[in-house]
Amino acid sequence: MQALMDLLNQTQTAVAVIGLVVLLLYEHARPFFDFFKDSGKQRWKHFLRNASLGIVNAAITSFLFVGIWLWASNWANTNDFGILNWLALPSWAHVIGAVLLMDTWTYFWHVMNHRIPFFWKFHRVHHSDPNMDVTTANRFHTGEIIFSSVFRTGIIVLIGLHIWELLVYEILLIIVVQFHHANIGVPEKLDRFLRIFIVTPAMHKVHHSRKQSETDSNYSSLFSFWDRICKTFNLNEDPHSIHIGLDDFDSEEDQKVKGLFWMPFKKTDK
Repeated sequence: MQALMDLLNQTQTAVAVIGLVVLLLYEHARPFFDFFKDSGKQRWKHFLRNASLGIVNAAITSFLFVGIWLWASNWANTNDFGILNWLALPSWAHVIGAVLLMDTWTYFWHVMNHRIPFFWKFHRVHHSDPNMDVTTANRFHTGEIIFSSVFRTGIIVLIGLHIWELLVYEILLIIVVQFHHANIGVPEKLDRFLRIFIVTPAMHKVHHSRKQSETDSNYSSLFSFWDRICKTFNLNEDPHSIHIGLDDFDSEEDQKVKGLFWMPFKKTDK
């Protein structure tokens, strides 16, 4: 089991790094939006700012929560507690159920971050990026990561999740989240096919629109069908017309690392 855990951890890290590099190169060669046209310095600053948040959050998660999640998983499975254990599923169905239930939770947690004002104060750090690209997938306020991690502990117990199943879900999630945040375009026919199953760039660009009716849609993170089931699916027929970001946070000070950490405590109209 420890060997499997180590392999999955290494795979998760490798997938994240490879995905980041490949998509950064693709964005540079064929960007969907010309955010950094003729400005390599701005691109580099943007990368460092978002990466800084990602590194801090990864460190906090590793040191504070991974051990707690492991304890929660061991307790649930030792005591046959949780939905998947109560159903007495075979191993293959347990894994599928774990991924689906975790993604269901991720969908509703995302909805909560938009509809509950307290959580939105932290989540808007992610949405305030006016130059959304693959690095935006790492741009979350530490407060949001802590809240999410605390709730996740209870979800692990409720589902009866094996810790390695959580790692499998995280690997799938990383791949898709980096993909749909990337500043790239996917041919319409391919995007239409992919979004039957997963969230695509065309879907997620709508979610990062400054228009609130678009921002408050397309909450899915891995599987796209939750938005169809919950009637929150939305598309913009002209994605090039989408204006990315949040109106209240365009200043240079807001976009600095210090500004991003202080953003939840800044008073705005929303």
